[in-house]
Amino acid sequence: MRTRLLLPSLLLLGSVSVTAACSSGSSGTASGTTAEARPGSSSAASPVRTVDPSKIKGLRIVSDNSEDRSCAWAAGYPDVPGASAMTAAMKKDVEQRLSTFRAACDDSAPTADGLELNISHAFLVASGDVLGVRLTTQDRTAAGDGLTRRTYWYDGKAGAYRTALGLIADSSRNSFLAALKSRIERRDGTDPDTVNEAFADRSNRAAVLDDMAFTADGGLRITFDRGEVGVPAAGTYSVTFSKATATPWLSAFGKRAQQQTVRPSGSLDLGASATPTPAVPTHTASGDDDTDCRRVRCVALTFDDGPSAAYTATLLTYLARYDARATFFTVGQNVVAHPELVRAEARAGNEVGNHSLNHPDLTKLSRRQVAYQLNRTSAAIKAATGKAPTLFRPPYGAVNSTVRQATRLSPVLWTLDTEDWKYPNASKVAQAVISKVKRNDVVLMHDIHPTSVAAVPEILRTLTARGYHFVTVSHLRAAM
Repeated sequence: MRTRLLLPSLLLLGSVSVTAACSSGSSGTASGTTAEARPGSSSAASPVRTVDPSKIKGLRIVSDNSEDRSCAWAAGYPDVPGASAMTAAMKKDVEQRLSTFRAACDDSAPTADGLELNISHAFLVASGDVLGVRLTTQDRTAAGDGLTRRTYWYDGKAGAYRTALGLIADSSRNSFLAALKSRIERRDGTDPDTVNEAFADRSNRAAVLDDMAFTADGGLRITFDRGEVGVPAAGTYSVTFSKATATPWLSAFGKRAQQQTVRPSGSLDLGASATPTPAVPTHTASGDDDTDCRRVRCVALTFDDGPSAAYTATLLTYLARYDARATFFTVGQNVVAHPELVRAEARAGNEVGNHSLNHPDLTKLSRRQVAYQLNRTSAAIKAATGKAPTLFRPPYGAVNSTVRQATRLSPVLWTLDTEDWKYPNASKVAQAVISKVKRNDVVLMHDIHPTSVAAVPEILRTLTARGYHFVTVSHLRAAM
């Protein structure tokens, strides 16, 4: 079992919604910067519109990750009621990328820096009968910068999943491609042979033209990954056509997607027979905790990567039965999607900490990118609970001087790792805690795994009988 050793005297190392897209550059610009890892900026002429995912009824974020830093991966994508075909397409692509990444890990010699795959999501539009999502992948085993983007579309009226090219009418494809090719070929760094090859046949077009979305003013933005239409050193390319230019090319679905982006109806209806919304626990506990950890045995249970629409509410109910407090290190994308669960965590006397926006290895980012990841998440937590966090847990436990200097938050590691991500077995997870726990331990678990949540009642029951008290990390720290 992997254990993070900490000095007992220290215990620990001592506006808000995710924008629909943060594509950099307007027509004809190139950039190699990861939008989701940096302070987002939109073209002044072609801004993007913000989507509030908490308004999507029945939304579930499908997320999973490893905690093995030598082969680190984290992936998340949305599951929206009524859009099962689109969810299936995202799931297939994510699983394929994970399979390829794991194979690359198996074939690579271990390095101090380690390998990483990160797949994050952003909503482009969720209104009327139109749903649009962009998945952004950072694969550090791939050539170049390993950054790729793909958009997924769902047509609620037809009950069908659409690729990016589905925004363009079949009868307009040739004129659209000709205009796009003309615009690209005038840019520095593009390669005519590469452009011709990219548009040569239907299969190539579908692969290259897989990131298309509308700006807030109705323009059509097409983004190309590094090396798809230009030399890799030039970075990514983004071409934006004005609304007047793009509209005649659009399919019937494309026009509805454009309209719902420019003037959202305020609600999403994809024809789902049911949009289940799990009840949010209403347990209330004072933020004050008079447990004296100098006199009694204390332990801090910590849960990473949530909140999870499927499991966090159940976990909160288990904790409340034993008057147990815990610390939740939440991922910003999930906080924005489910602020009601974060509020429930805080309302029940638990502590809410920061676990970054989309779970990257922070040590591989610049100081500015680290600040962006943490600041966006802290702001989301404050918007949900009214209180900004003071603690953060770096994904994979990876922290260095750059990360520390980028934030005033205090980093938190752990003393007991259940490895619950590796062993999806409730009994095994429970015994990993019960058989090894010591006074003042900080226990690492995850509330995105059903087996981890299912292990909690046995942990609470057994350790309570042994005289343990369950407190937050900050409470435990204050007693040390």
